[in-house]
This record gives sequence, structure tokens and C-alpha cells, in this order.
Amino acid sequence: MRKQTFLSTILITLLSTLSGCEIIGGIFKTGMGIGVIITIIVVGLVIFLFSKMRGNK
Repeated sequence: MRKQTFLSTILITLLSTLSGCEIIGGIFKTGMGIGVIITIIVVGLVIFLFSKMRGNK
């Protein structure tokens, strides 16, 4: 019961200090950054694989 009260207090504190728009904005910024990094890695991997396939022939 004590742990639940502690978590509730933290949740209420976070909700009162941050507005919903700030929270959502932070989530989207993080998601966009990770998406860009993953896209760069995938494109690099595809280029690497194509170069290896052309080099063996």
C-alpha cells in the first residue's frame, strides 16, 4: 500500500508540473530522432549489402 501511495504522489506531481502538450511533444521529438537514426542505419545496411553483392561478381 505504501508503494502505491508513493507512485501516486509521483504521478500527481508530474501531471501537475507538465502540461499534456509538453509531454506529447517530448514523445514525438524522441520518436522522430530514433526514426531518423534507424532510417540511416537501414539505408547504410542496404548500400553495404548491394556493394558486397556487386563486388563478388
